[in-house]
Amino acid sequence: MGIIVTIIVGFIVGLIARAIMPGNQSMGLIMTTILGIVGSLVASYGGAALGLYAQGTPAGWIASVVGAIVVLFIYGLITKKG
Repeated sequence: MGIIVTIIVGFIVGLIARAIMPGNQSMGLIMTTILGIVGSLVASYGGAALGLYAQGTPAGWIASVVGAIVVLFIYGLITKKG
């Protein structure tokens, strides 16, 4: 059951991050879900490294969205066509 909740939360976080981030991100359903999951992981490990979270503690919703925005920004830099 935990993996299903992770996928659902990842999808919601990915949608919120894409809505906040300016520009056109042409991502499908699966990439949006992966964006949210990776953003949450970045927030969890980054927060633990900065001492904001205890080791192994999951990040909250806001931190997950911020992590997903950071991942989306880096993704945009890597895939930028120019």
